[in-house]
Amino acid sequence: MLHTVNDRKDAPDRGVRVWLLAGSIALLAWAAASAVQARCQAQEIPSGSSASAATPAGSPANQPVVITLDQAIERAKALEPTFANARGASRSAQLDRSIAVAGLLPTARLFSQDIYTQPNGIFTEGDAGEPSAPLPRFVANDSRPWEYMAQGVAEESLSLGGLAAVRRADAAASLARAQMEIARRGLVAAVTGLFFSSLAADHKVAIAQRAYQDAANFTALTGKREKEGEAAHADVIKAQLTEQQQWRGLQDAKLAAETARLDLGVLLFSNPLTPYTLKAPVAEPPLAPFADVQAAAAKNNPELNSALAALNQSNADVLGARAALLPTLGMNVIYGIDANQFAVNGPLLASGPTAGTQARNLGYSTSVTVNLPVWDWLSTEHKVKQSEIRRQVARAALSATQRQLIASLQADYAAAQTAQEELQSLDTSVTDAAESLRLSELRYKGGEALVIEVVDAENAYVAVENEREDGRVRYENALAQLQTLTGVM
Repeated sequence: MLHTVNDRKDAPDRGVRVWLLAGSIALLAWAAASAVQARCQAQEIPSGSSASAATPAGSPANQPVVITLDQAIERAKALEPTFANARGASRSAQLDRSIAVAGLLPTARLFSQDIYTQPNGIFTEGDAGEPSAPLPRFVANDSRPWEYMAQGVAEESLSLGGLAAVRRADAAASLARAQMEIARRGLVAAVTGLFFSSLAADHKVAIAQRAYQDAANFTALTGKREKEGEAAHADVIKAQLTEQQQWRGLQDAKLAAETARLDLGVLLFSNPLTPYTLKAPVAEPPLAPFADVQAAAAKNNPELNSALAALNQSNADVLGARAALLPTLGMNVIYGIDANQFAVNGPLLASGPTAGTQARNLGYSTSVTVNLPVWDWLSTEHKVKQSEIRRQVARAALSATQRQLIASLQADYAAAQTAQEELQSLDTSVTDAAESLRLSELRYKGGEALVIEVVDAENAYVAVENEREDGRVRYENALAQLQTLTGVM
């Protein structure tokens, strides 16, 4: 009964708390709604509409990103995994060199140990009134069951192998830098090719649109002439077929342009569907003289630097293998305590000139160790032979790289020079094809030319314009390939 009475007495208090809680929730909801309405009014957005619906379609957030060739290269460097892997390997190789250099320097460490040994039941007399202590069962563990060590240790090891390790780390770091540069230049060449391929694909869309419009206009012209009795119905059919052909070419050009944009977008953006536009360079870069290109290739070629670094690494391996035949020197300095008491000062001395004084536990010790190899069943000699064989392979690779560099330089320069000359010829051909089409249309309107002449002129104009776009891409790719050998990028 007492429990029931208390429940009834607490019921009004609980009701009050419920009403207070409900009122607080309502007040917070009203404040939040007021804040949202005020914010919508400040931004001139209706309170019942979403923020995304109020964003203008032409706002900066929806504008495509304008990308230049240099910006495309920098974006690709941040996202391309092969280059990121090469850059990480180069940084790791630099740390390996630091680790190898640290191996030549003295090291310091702290050492602390407590040893307890089971007593053997025999007691020794204590010093200066100290109680007797049992002897340990293990002879090596001093004369007391307890032994305390707290020491600082400095160590140094000298050998020719340590110097060889540093040289090998230097060569490995140089090799990793060369490989990173190879990856960077390859990425630059790939981005350059995709960049100009995408530009050419966009230009081909414009060419196809113009060709389709011209074909449609020509169809209308033939139809008009047919009604006036100046042309046969066969001309209309031929014009319609040409219009249909140009329409299919326009669809193919659009598809190729979209594919090229996606291929480049994979390298430039975390989302390949990000809208962007490409800003073409003002003019094609000129081709440098062959003497300058040859000098730059001999100085800045990463493949040659990589082969040289691999040879230096092999030389370091030979030195390291031979170092195992030589002695090594080790030095050790210890400072601290190694006593039966964990204290700086030990027990009182009972005899001698220093009787009555405390023993000093804190002290130092030094040691010098010389290790001289004597016999290892010729394993070291075999390791030396292995390293020498690998060095011969590295020398052969260096020689092959030098020969390949000479041949590639000649071939790539010739390809770039030919592409440049063809590009100039294609510019002239485009001008001539445009004039030929204009004259053919005028002669057809005057009744002096056949419809097939206009169609052929139109097809020739479209073909040579597309060839010019392909020639520009070919020249840029050849120039980028040549720059991968010279490093002028």
